[in-house]
Amino acid sequence: MKLVYDINDRPPLKKNLIFALQQLLAIMAATLLVPALVNLNTGTNYMSQPAALLGAGFGTLFYILMTKGKSPVFLGSSFAFIAPLGGAVAFGYLGIFLGAVFAGLVYVAIALIVKKTGSGWVNKLLPPVVIGPTVALIGLSLCGSAVNNMANIAATPKDYNLVHILVAVIAFFITVYASTKGTTGMKLIPFVIGILGAYVIALALTGLGYLFNCDYIKLVKFSAFEGMQLFEVPKFTFLGMFEEGASKLNGINGILNLLLLFAPVALVVLAEHIADHKNLSSIIDRDLITEPGLHRTLIGDGVGSIIGSFFGGCPNTTYGESVGCVAITGNASISTIVIAALYCIVLAFFGPFTAFVNSIPTCITGGVCIALYGFIAVSGLKMVQKVDLNDNRNLFVVAAILVPGIGGLSLKFGNPAEPVIEISAIATALILGILVNVIFNKRTAEEKAADAE
Repeated sequence: MKLVYDINDRPPLKKNLIFALQQLLAIMAATLLVPALVNLNTGTNYMSQPAALLGAGFGTLFYILMTKGKSPVFLGSSFAFIAPLGGAVAFGYLGIFLGAVFAGLVYVAIALIVKKTGSGWVNKLLPPVVIGPTVALIGLSLCGSAVNNMANIAATPKDYNLVHILVAVIAFFITVYASTKGTTGMKLIPFVIGILGAYVIALALTGLGYLFNCDYIKLVKFSAFEGMQLFEVPKFTFLGMFEEGASKLNGINGILNLLLLFAPVALVVLAEHIADHKNLSSIIDRDLITEPGLHRTLIGDGVGSIIGSFFGGCPNTTYGESVGCVAITGNASISTIVIAALYCIVLAFFGPFTAFVNSIPTCITGGVCIALYGFIAVSGLKMVQKVDLNDNRNLFVVAAILVPGIGGLSLKFGNPAEPVIEISAIATALILGILVNVIFNKRTAEEKAADAE
């Protein structure tokens, strides 16, 4: 695609501040949701939303530094680690941090192997016929989350609400209008316009709800502002470690448990890391696997997770929402990502902003995510365009990825209710696709020459 701002371009500062705010809003809801879900699932208060936000900011800055400013993507709290974090809570703050260290070291170890062997095998193992459907699957797998947020049933099906769906659709329409029919400036910030425009409508409906005592149209969560302070120091994980010490770690047994909780998940998330960077490569027309190199992106992501956990407990990962934002706006400027990261660090101490984000109805987030997740899926489908699907060998590879992935085929080892190791549906589908491609899709020399042409 044609970029409005390339990687090394620097938009005017005033515009860039708004562009960075858009990136921030795109990743904010998910980044804040992870610690909230961990606390909710465990009935504890170990995770702090502002601290996770600050950790994501520092993790992103390290990632950008490690990738030499060539990969314009934001790192936020990873949903893949919600279950491991839920188990790590039993081992206290130190256990939470050690888990992230183990996950990050898996990335670092693989990065060292890639540095030694080169990244050529990645492109051979993950040709467009494999990586394209996988990227599409990442977008499609998020559709359920967007729809649940739109209908207000993320927490429970009993909360289904047609007014939420209406506002979600309005948020989506405003975003589409800004992106397709708006001015040049509007086309660069469609998500800011979509979220704020829909928020004003939600405020009006909520006001009517209080006026006529109708809970059904009370959308804005004013409870998010209760107890809010203008300036507050987040509950950092490292402070908790110093206060609590190793009293809950349970010695070597605890350490081994944490290793088993986090290391396998890191291996699974590795597949999504590669898919995200392949997708971003297609958007910015640069092969990030080659330059700055997969070893650098892995170290940036792995150590970025450790840094993020040191402050906010949550290991980080590259965000599809951030990639989608780059794709839709055509703004790949690294400076925008840097400012967004700085926003996170500063705003983590600013109570009103975190409260405002938490007050945004989930339906608005869901409506905007129709565009974000849709663009991720379409990016994957674009990679498949050059693949000859009249060839059954290619068709079977795509089928092996899409059907198990969309169907939700995950692999659980141990008790299925509380598995020791769980390989996600996306990773399972990718593994199956790679196997089918390697075993059944071997090309002759003549076919390889024809493919190259």
